[in-house]
This record gives sequence, structure tokens and C-alpha cells, in this order.
Amino acid sequence: MKKKALVVDDNANNLMLEKDLLDVAGFEVFVAEDATSAIVIARKEKPHIIILDVRLPDMRGSEVARILRQDKETRDIPIIFVTASVMAENRKELTGITNSGFIGKPINTRTFAKEISQFIN
Repeated sequence: MKKKALVVDDNANNLMLEKDLLDVAGFEVFVAEDATSAIVIARKEKPHIIILDVRLPDMRGSEVARILRQDKETRDIPIIFVTASVMAENRKELTGITNSGFIGKPINTRTFAKEISQFIN
């Protein structure tokens, strides 16, 4: 059975790049361009991992994570934040979120899928 990944990014180029890298690595990939869609897809598809941009048009990625952590169906899904915001205060926003990790942009296309796979139990 393929591992399912949900990629959430409002930048179409980033979204397609991450999706393509995970497709090639054998994942079944779902995509969302905003937080609201991401929450709906996560609840419906129950992916093995969520790759989440921090800055989305309708909500911060950290808020998406908090919503998903409150739902028993999605609370244990690992969330990997992918963002260009590597400043200390931005990282602090993400540190209280359980079962999560962080990958900085620009992503390394050679190691991205492997990095993501390491977060799946």
C-alpha cells in the first residue's frame, strides 16, 4: 500500500515540485492550496504525513496544525512545516506542536522525499 501525503502550499510552483518529488518516491499525493481545503482533505483521506507551508492565504500553518491536533482522526499525523521563514521567532511558533518537524525552503530536491519519509512511523 502506498503511503499517502498531503502537500499544502499556496505557491503553485512549490506545490507541484513537492508533489512531483513525492510521486516519484512512490507516495500517493493529495494537494491543497489553502488551509481550509487542507483540513477537509486531511480529515477525509487521513494521510500518513502532511507537508504544510507556514504562510497560507486563509490561516497560518501553525493554526492548521492546532486544529488537526484537536481532532482524534488527525491528531497523530506527522506534520512537516516547509517554509522560507527560518527566523527564530517564526520557528518558536512551531515548537509547541507535537509530532512535527521543519524543512527550510528552498528544499533540497535530492533529499526531500527521504527527509519526509523519516517522519513516518
